[in-house]
Amino acid sequence: MRFNTKNLVTAAMLLALAIILPTIIHISGLNGTIFLPMHIPVLIAGLIVGPSWGFVVGIISPIINHMLTGMPPVPVFWVMIVELGLYGLISGLLYRKVKMTLCPSLIISMIVGRLGAALMVLILGKGFGFPMPPIDVYIKGMTLTALPGIIIQLIFIPMIVKAYEKDKNTRW
Repeated sequence: MRFNTKNLVTAAMLLALAIILPTIIHISGLNGTIFLPMHIPVLIAGLIVGPSWGFVVGIISPIINHMLTGMPPVPVFWVMIVELGLYGLISGLLYRKVKMTLCPSLIISMIVGRLGAALMVLILGKGFGFPMPPIDVYIKGMTLTALPGIIIQLIFIPMIVKAYEKDKNTRW
């Protein structure tokens, strides 16, 4: 993890957004599982400040959100820690380390995060003895439900990252 003040502050700002956005969505009565407000800052963190900081933002954001608001609820809480941690880690690895272009890095990290979430659901379901639907049914269900949020991510995250990269060396 490259530790410098700029990366720390950027990660902290994105973590704050990962707490504020879901709160706004829930207060407005919208469904977080449709719009995925916590996912956007985590993916941006991985893409902008790299895999380590992205992973940290991804793991910490559901924990703080749960402590402050009770959302995500406990079973989903564990799933989101894995999913968002993978989002931040994989997006940063692919974009910053492997030097893959932005959109493929974003799409692959979203797929890997969803697969990690599905695996976590399977582990929790088996561990607690819940009847589980076939894993492909779960993946299709969570992807179709979240389609508006996925589209929002695919449109806005590349624009935000490109704007940040264009102005990242600007002195204010």
